[in-house]
Amino acid sequence: MCLGIPGQVVEILDGYHGQLALVTVSGENRKVNIGLLDQDPVGPGDWVIIHMGLAVEKTDEAGAAAALAGLNLMGRGEQP
Repeated sequence: MCLGIPGQVVEILDGYHGQLALVTVSGENRKVNIGLLDQDPVGPGDWVIIHMGLAVEKTDEAGAAAALAGLNLMGRGEQP
């Protein structure tokens, strides 16, 4: 099973050919590789789903909220 964690892009970092972004994940800023999203480029304010340091999907704020809600439920061991 693979889990993706939503995060919001803060900025595209200089010096990495547009492949690295600073992304806020649960209140912490992390460097995330956005190279897999070349077909649908991201920018500051966009939401992405992150798996193992790679942004694998672009989403919107509602999608990010739904993903976080699901992760929170799994963490508590409750049924939806």
